[in-house]
Amino acid sequence: MRKAIALTVKAAVSGLLLYFTLAAVNIGAVKARLYQIDPRWVAAGLMLLFAQLTIQAVRWELLVVRCGGELPLPRAFRFSVIGVFFNQTLPSSVGGDAVRIWLLGKQSDWRVAAYSVFLDRVVGVVALAALVVICLPWSFELIRNPVGRAGLLIIGLGCIAAGVIFVALASPRLHILQRWAPTRHLAAIAAVGFSVLRAPSSVTAVFGLSFAIHLLTAVAAWCAARSVGADVTLLDSLFLVPPVILVTVIPISIAGWGVREGAMAAAFGYAGLAPGDGLIVSLLFGAGFLVVGVIGGLVWILTTSRVDRHAIAVEAIDG
Repeated sequence: MRKAIALTVKAAVSGLLLYFTLAAVNIGAVKARLYQIDPRWVAAGLMLLFAQLTIQAVRWELLVVRCGGELPLPRAFRFSVIGVFFNQTLPSSVGGDAVRIWLLGKQSDWRVAAYSVFLDRVVGVVALAALVVICLPWSFELIRNPVGRAGLLIIGLGCIAAGVIFVALASPRLHILQRWAPTRHLAAIAAVGFSVLRAPSSVTAVFGLSFAIHLLTAVAAWCAARSVGADVTLLDSLFLVPPVILVTVIPISIAGWGVREGAMAAAFGYAGLAPGDGLIVSLLFGAGFLVVGVIGGLVWILTTSRVDRHAIAVEAIDG
């Protein structure tokens, strides 16, 4: 019953946000842009999304090793692309993470699987927030609106603060966390994260890969803009897209739909660009991930047995 209510609420949020976003833009201009789609730029954007997924698999592989396990890169990529399929078909992006844990845990150690996936998600969000904060001087030059500036500060610094608090859970002084299983595991994951931060080679590799992932996201969004001839520069995309992606981390809609479109249109408007172009970029960007998700679904069907597919689906929905 709770899952049905959660799905209904998230579907309603996605629908309402999409409705309000569509009502705030020039639909005629949006349609005219969409009729001009250049498939070459679309193909380039899809290639960047797969490159991004490959880099994400490399990062996950490194984190698995830090957690005491082993995960070959081809397998990490296969598990990751299957995870994208579940991220795009379930009401929460957590579904893909649950699938990755299940796939790795079945072949390795469940603790390593859960710790590495959780840490992978935390590192990705914190790195994205750090990128947003690093770009603030240039973002403020582009976004003059005080509401937009305040939003960037709150989102970026808030996520970094949350990351600092998470790592602080590894402190030996917080021995009270060892009394309960959930907090004990959380402290153990934080300890792994702290070990990554203490090792110069590890922190450079993990966060370097994370920055590369997010920069590719911005470039892929720019390709989406170029595919319809939208007046968006690469720098515009680099400064506007990361904050929007950070907002979609909040699991209040289905696969970020509605939240991403509303945030992208608002970001473009704050920067003096056409909000309709922001909507188009977001829709095409989301469509690109749907294509990647469909391919992930095919990989899932072709590489797993019927029994495993049933178990994975149940695990993903429960997750």
